[in-house]
Amino acid sequence: MRDDAVAVVGVSCRLPSAPDPAGFWRLLTEGGSAVSAVPPGRWGDDEAARGQRATGRGAFLDAVDGFDAGFFGVSPREARAMDPQQRLVLELGWEVLEDAGTLPAAVRGSDTGVFVGVTADDYGALAHRRGARAVGSHTLTGLNRGVIANRLSYVLGLRGPSMVVDTGQSSSLVAVHLACESLRRGESATALAGGVQLNLAPGGALAAGRLGALSPDGRCFTFDERANGYVRGEGGGMVLLKPLARALADGDDIYCVIEGGAVNNDGTGETLTTPAPTGQEAVLREACRRAGVAPAAVQYVELHGTGTRVGDPVEAAALGAVYGPGRTADGPLLVGSAKTNVGHLEGAAGIVGLLKVALSLRHGALPASLNFERPHPRIRFDEWRLDVVASARPWPRREGPALAGVSSFGMGGTNCHLVVSGPVPSTSAGAAPGEAAASPASAVWPLSGRSEAALRAQAARLADRLTDDPALAPRDVGFSLATSRTDFAHRAVVLAPDRNAAVGALEGLAVDGYAPGVVTGVADVSGSTVFVFPGQGSQWAGMGVALLAESAVFAARLDECAAALAPYTGWSVRDVLQQAPGAPSLDRVDVVQPVSWAVMVSLAELWRSCGVVPDAVVGHSQGEIAAACVAGALSTADAARVVALRGRAIARRLAGSGGMMSVALPAAEAARRLEAWEGRLSVAALNGPASAVVSGDPDALDELAAQLTAQGVRNRRVAVDYASHSPQVAAVERELTEALAPVAPGPARVPFFSTVTAGPLDGRELDAGYWYRNLRQTVRFAPAVGELLDQGHRVFVEVSPHPVLTAAVLDSVDAAPERGGGPAVAVGTLRRGEGGLDRFLTRLAELAVRGVPVDWHAVFAGSGARRVALPTYAFQRERYWLPDTVEADAPVETAGPATGPGERVTERASAVVPTGPGARRTTADLARLVRAQTAAVLGHTDAARMDPALTFRELGFDSAMTVELVTRLRSATGLRLPDTALYDHPTPDGFAERLAAELGGADGTDTAASRSA
Repeated sequence: MRDDAVAVVGVSCRLPSAPDPAGFWRLLTEGGSAVSAVPPGRWGDDEAARGQRATGRGAFLDAVDGFDAGFFGVSPREARAMDPQQRLVLELGWEVLEDAGTLPAAVRGSDTGVFVGVTADDYGALAHRRGARAVGSHTLTGLNRGVIANRLSYVLGLRGPSMVVDTGQSSSLVAVHLACESLRRGESATALAGGVQLNLAPGGALAAGRLGALSPDGRCFTFDERANGYVRGEGGGMVLLKPLARALADGDDIYCVIEGGAVNNDGTGETLTTPAPTGQEAVLREACRRAGVAPAAVQYVELHGTGTRVGDPVEAAALGAVYGPGRTADGPLLVGSAKTNVGHLEGAAGIVGLLKVALSLRHGALPASLNFERPHPRIRFDEWRLDVVASARPWPRREGPALAGVSSFGMGGTNCHLVVSGPVPSTSAGAAPGEAAASPASAVWPLSGRSEAALRAQAARLADRLTDDPALAPRDVGFSLATSRTDFAHRAVVLAPDRNAAVGALEGLAVDGYAPGVVTGVADVSGSTVFVFPGQGSQWAGMGVALLAESAVFAARLDECAAALAPYTGWSVRDVLQQAPGAPSLDRVDVVQPVSWAVMVSLAELWRSCGVVPDAVVGHSQGEIAAACVAGALSTADAARVVALRGRAIARRLAGSGGMMSVALPAAEAARRLEAWEGRLSVAALNGPASAVVSGDPDALDELAAQLTAQGVRNRRVAVDYASHSPQVAAVERELTEALAPVAPGPARVPFFSTVTAGPLDGRELDAGYWYRNLRQTVRFAPAVGELLDQGHRVFVEVSPHPVLTAAVLDSVDAAPERGGGPAVAVGTLRRGEGGLDRFLTRLAELAVRGVPVDWHAVFAGSGARRVALPTYAFQRERYWLPDTVEADAPVETAGPATGPGERVTERASAVVPTGPGARRTTADLARLVRAQTAAVLGHTDAARMDPALTFRELGFDSAMTVELVTRLRSATGLRLPDTALYDHPTPDGFAERLAAELGGADGTDTAASRSA
C-alpha cells in the first residue's frame, strides 16, 4: 500500500439516461446509448442551431430546470438566478456523501476540499440575452463559475480549498488530480472532486460544429475508421476522496484507489487545438512513475477517445509508446470510451471516465465500447498492443492487482492521466461487535425527508431498490438507513417481521402516506427527556420473559437486581417472571413490588443502551424507588432493601384492610365528594388535571363507586387490597423506618423530581423517613409533571411493563399548553401481552419520529449488520428558470424590492390583512402579513408553500433580503423596526409574535400601530 495512495469511497453522477451510478452501470452493461435528438425547446428559437446537422443530436438530461431549492436553503428568487450547474453540483455533493455513508454533518467545519471542473457558461449567456433589466441582486453569485464550488463548500460548511478548474475538456480529471495532491500535502482531510457540464444554449454546439469537432452522424466512433467527431453530452459526476490509510481505518467501502497521476501541457505544437503525441506520451509516463506502476502491468485504459480523425490516432500512438512495450500479443492493453454511451461531456468528461473505471473495477467487468466495427486505418493495433473492448467481458485476470488508466485531454493542450487500482479489501463499516442492546431480528428501517412528499418518495425509491435487488438483507438495510442518512423533520420507521412485509409497508407509505407497521411523525419535540416510573398496576403475568431471551442488556441488569433482592426474598425473580412451578404469584404485594422494581430498572437500562438517556426522573408511589435507583440517589442494594421491606410491611400489616380506586375527577372535586366519607376515604394520588386516586375503607369505596357510576363519572377499582397513601399507613411507620434506617442515599446524578414534594430533590433526602412519607402521603404526580414541564422537559418515557401514566402525562400537557413551550411526547415501553423487542422497538420508533435522538449504532450492535449502498435522497424538484420576458419598462434591479411572482402573494394578503400605520389587526392578521411578505421576498407564488417555523436563513434569506423584508414590514405596520430585527426573532412566526407584542395585541384581539415609521 503506497503511503500517498488515495481511495475513492463515494460516487455520484447525473448523466443522460443514467440518473445515478447504478443507472450509469446499467447503461454501460446493456450497451446503451443516451444520444438523441435535441429536446424540444432546448435551443429555443435559434434557427441557426436547428439548421446545423451536427448540432441536432446530443446526450441530454431530463428537466435541467428542476431543483429542490428548499432542501438547500435557497429562496425561489435566488434559485431562478442560479446557474443550473451550481444546483446540480449541490445535489451531487450531497449524494456522494450519502453514497460513502458519510453524514454531511460529520464533515461540517472540516478541512474538506471541493474541486470542480467546469467550462460551460450557457445559463449566463441566456441571462445576458435578456439585457440589463434582467440583472438582479443574485445575478453575480448565480452566474459566477467560481461559486459553483464555493456554494457547495458554503452549504456543507467545508473549510478546505474550494475551486473551479477550467483546463478545457480535461477540467474534471484535473480537478480530481488536484484534489489528490491536496490530500497528499495534508491541505485537505477529505475532498469532493468532479465536474459538471450543461448544454443550455446552442452557442457551444455551433462553435464546436464549425470547428469541425462534431460528428455529422451524431455518434462517437472511437478508434473506428468512421471516426468523424464527437457528439456532445451533459451532466456531472463527483467522487469522495480520502487518503487510503484513513479510508481503511474508517472501514470505508472503497471503489478503487488512485495510485498516482500527472498533468502537463503540449506546449507549442502544430496548432493550439491539435493534440501533440509527445505531450500525451509524457503525461502517461509521468503518471505511471508517480504511481509506482510498470506500464505493462496496466490492463485497461479509459480513453479520452473523442472519435475525431486527428485525436484518436495521436492518443493511440502515445498509448502504444508507453503501454505497449513488454506486452505479448495475447495480453494487449484493453481500451474503451464512455463517450460512445453518453457523449463528450467536455468539462465533465474526465470524471465520467473515472466513474466508469471505478464501477468496472468494483464489478470486475468491462462494458463494451460502442460503435467499434472496423479499426481506424491510422492506428496500428497489433504493433501497439491495443485492443478495443468491443463487447463486454470480465476484467482480465492476470498476476498482480487490477490496474487501469484514465485519460482526459484539453483542447488547449492540458493533459491529465490517472493510474487506478482495484478495491482494497477492508473491514467494511458495520454494526459494532459485542452484545446487542436491542438488535432487531426483523426489519427496522428509519426514513426521513424534508417534507412529507420527500419522505414518501424516499420510501418509493427504497422499495424499488429492494425489489430490484433481492440480495439486500433487512438488517443491512436498516443499519445503513439508520447510520448513514441525515435525519430530517418528516420521519417514518418501518417495523416488519420480514423483508416482504417491510417492502409492502414501504409501498403503502409511498402511496398513502401510512401503512400498517409504519410509525410516522414530525420531529417537532426539542425538550429534554424524563423517565416516568409508575406504582403498582403495570404488572402482568409473563412480563419481561421475552426480553430475557432477546436482550442481553435487559437480562444482565435484571440479574443484578435479583441478586440485590435475594437477601430479602425466598424466591427467584426469574422464576416469578417465567411462572416456574412453585414460584410465588404476582398477586402478592411482597412479590409484585420487588419484581416490578427489577423490571422497571432493567427497562431503564435498555432505554439507556439505545441512546435514550433521562435528563430527569419521576416516580409514582412505589415507582419512586426505581426512579431513585436510576437517578443514582440509591444504590441497587439500597433500592432493593427499600422495595422488598416496603412490600413486606404492607403485606404483613395492611393487606386485606383497604382498597383504592381511580376516579375521573379533578383533585379538588374528588376531595369535596369524599367529605361524605370523612375519616374513611382520602385522596391518595393526584394523577392529572381530571384524574385522581381515592384510598380507604372497601365498603366506602363501593358506595362512592355506585354514586359516581350513577352520575356518569368514570371510576375503576385498583387491584390491591390495602389503602396506601391514607391514614391506614400509620400502622407501619415504626417498622418501616427502623427497617430502612441503614439506607444511605447520595446526590442524584440525574435530577430527581419527588411526587412527595412535587419538586426536585438533591437525593440525599431519600432516607428512611422519606420512604415512609412516600407510602403515607398523597402522591402529587400531576404537580410534579407540571414542574417538569415548567423546566422545559417535553419527552416523557414511561418505563414500565404496561403504560398506566402516559395518558395522565398527556392530560397535564394538554391542560396547560403554555407550560414549557413547544410540543411534547409521551410513550410507554412495553404493553400487556407484548413484552418483547418488537414492542420496545416500536416505542423507540415513536420517539425517533418525534425528534428524540436514538443511538442506532447501539441498537444494531452485535447484529452483524453491514453498510450497503441504498438510494440517495429523493429531491423534490420544481422548475426554476429565467423569466421568459422582461418588461420593457422594468427598472434595473439592484438590491431593491423583489418583483415577480412573489408580489402576487402580497397582493392577496393585502386583501385580507389591514396594512399601514394605524390599521387595526389581530395577531393572526400579523402572522398572515409576515408570512405573505416573507414569501414575496423569497419569490414564492404561494405563502402556503413556505414553512413559517423555519428560520429565515433556512428559508434562503441573505442580508439584502433581510433588509428588504424589514423595510416592507415597516411600511405595513408603521413600526420603527431596526434592520437587525430579524436576528432576534429568526422565524416568520416568531417575528409576527414580536410585532404583536409591540403593537399591544394578543391572540384574537385587535391591535393598532401606535408608532409611525
